Amino acid sequence: MTQWQDSKATRVEDYLAAEEPLEMRAGQYSLGVTLRTPGDDEELVAGFLFTEGIISRREDMVALRMPGETDTERNLVRVTLDPTVRFASDSAARKFSAGSACGVCGKASIAQLRRRGLRHPEAASRFNPEMLCQLPPILRETQAVFVRTGGLHAAAIFSPTGELLVVREDIGRHNAVDKAIGWALLGGRLPLSGHILLVSGRGGFEIIQKTIAAGIPLLASVSAPSSLAVQLARELGLTLVGFLRGRRFVIYAGEERIAICASVPAGAS
Repeated sequence: MTQWQDSKATRVEDYLAAEEPLEMRAGQYSLGVTLRTPGDDEELVAGFLFTEGIISRREDMVALRMPGETDTERNLVRVTLDPTVRFASDSAARKFSAGSACGVCGKASIAQLRRRGLRHPEAASRFNPEMLCQLPPILRETQAVFVRTGGLHAAAIFSPTGELLVVREDIGRHNAVDKAIGWALLGGRLPLSGHILLVSGRGGFEIIQKTIAAGIPLLASVSAPSSLAVQLARELGLTLVGFLRGRRFVIYAGEERIAICASVPAGAS
């Protein structure tokens, strides 16, 4: 590769983040195709099936046959679901495509997501704002692949006291979240009441619904949320924090879970 800097061109070596497709199939149905960074594929599939509402518990997924060696099988995961799992061919198995940037595309409507019956996260948790400010540096220190490539997103789950439990990286920010939640599902740790999910990118609508599906009461991001994400967080009782950088953050929803003492002007939203 050629690098141009200060009017000088030089040949350099660089690391690139891997990106390959992964198809998930259950019998005759294609459950989805995602572009992902290979690694932690079992967690990715488990987290994806759970956060998309195809399964509701670990036991619904009887077996996973991970990618094989041949060209036709190297990016294919075969899932065996419990016979009690039912999904409509035009909804759960709707043959959507998940891109590394946009997340899952092809949802029939936002109303369809709300009809899933996602429960509000528990309301009792309280989080120290000083502790929240300490989390991004901890996440950055663990992003080994990002340091080499600069091209990966990360998702980390922290305990109620700020202890890092797991961090997963992927070229897709939604995939990173699914890998982290899949880790919790396979380990029998769901729901993650009292825990924190921190993402390195923005807090979008899809990440909000995945966070709520896992029972996590607080989602924090180092960037901005979307308007639709804020709307959903407020409707479903999630605490949503954005621009978590240094000693500053903005609370977009669920302020009652964060132990702040500052007065807010009347009429402020």
